[in-house]
Amino acid sequence: MELAYIPSPSRGVLYLGPVPLRGYAFCIIIGVFVAVWLGNKRWIARGGRAGTVADIAVWAVPFGLVGGRLYHVITDYELYFSEGRDWVDAFKIWEGGLGIWGAIALGALGAWIGCRRRGIPMPAYADAVAPGIALAQAIGRWGNWFNQELYGKPTDLPWALEITSSADGRVPGTYHPTFLYESLWCIGVALLVIWADRRFRLGHGRAFALYVAAYCSGRAWIEYMRVDDAHHILGLRLNVWTAILVFLLAVVYLVVSAKKRPGREAVVEHAASGGEAAADGKADDESKAGIEGEDGDAGDESKNEAGSAKKT
Repeated sequence: MELAYIPSPSRGVLYLGPVPLRGYAFCIIIGVFVAVWLGNKRWIARGGRAGTVADIAVWAVPFGLVGGRLYHVITDYELYFSEGRDWVDAFKIWEGGLGIWGAIALGALGAWIGCRRRGIPMPAYADAVAPGIALAQAIGRWGNWFNQELYGKPTDLPWALEITSSADGRVPGTYHPTFLYESLWCIGVALLVIWADRRFRLGHGRAFALYVAAYCSGRAWIEYMRVDDAHHILGLRLNVWTAILVFLLAVVYLVVSAKKRPGREAVVEHAASGGEAAADGKADDESKAGIEGEDGDAGDESKNEAGSAKKT
């Protein structure tokens, strides 16, 4: 008899008239807003302009959604293209199914395009948004709770997740809430990156690399707990191998980057620096003009006094 468990929602969608309001989509949208908000604060603190993060996110977010969906569909193609399946379901992103690896890869491409258009360094932008991305993932994982998906092995722990749906091969019962484990892990990753960035003044993409390495180290063991169908290589799930590979690449980047480009970028957005310089220059000109004006007035007054003395 279970004394406690995390209940699953009876349904993941509500209807406002004919308009469906899906919990999964809301989690993704809220996560994006949090990432942009925090990224904007960090970008301004680095010397950038307000609004730049949002402008680049207009490129990064759509690319990321497409990339995340492509990764999921490619690695789980049998869900959409095997016998008895409808390939149109591959486009139903609201039903769940986003691969973070594809989302980060294509999202980075979109961010690179946005950075090129604004003339700012991509690594600096990545460092600014890294903890925000981790928080977006933490929020987005709750979309799996709404859909009753991606849970772990059976358990009777007090924080077990109750699955009530029997659709798509699910077996009702209590399971490890891997969505919750990953959500909490991502919050920890965000706090780690913020702390390390302040402590060591990470630059040139190293804050982002730290986020990637820290996330992958947690994703590997969380992925190992999941029981949903997945492709296996040498006894390990595909995503476990992906996490290991990406973790190693991130660590190598951290080490090499620290040796080749130590420190942090002095200027992250030339437009912001130029504007400040122009403002300082204008202030200096006004100050000089004011001083000269005062000196001129003083000189005129002295001349008038001298002239009056001679006449007297």
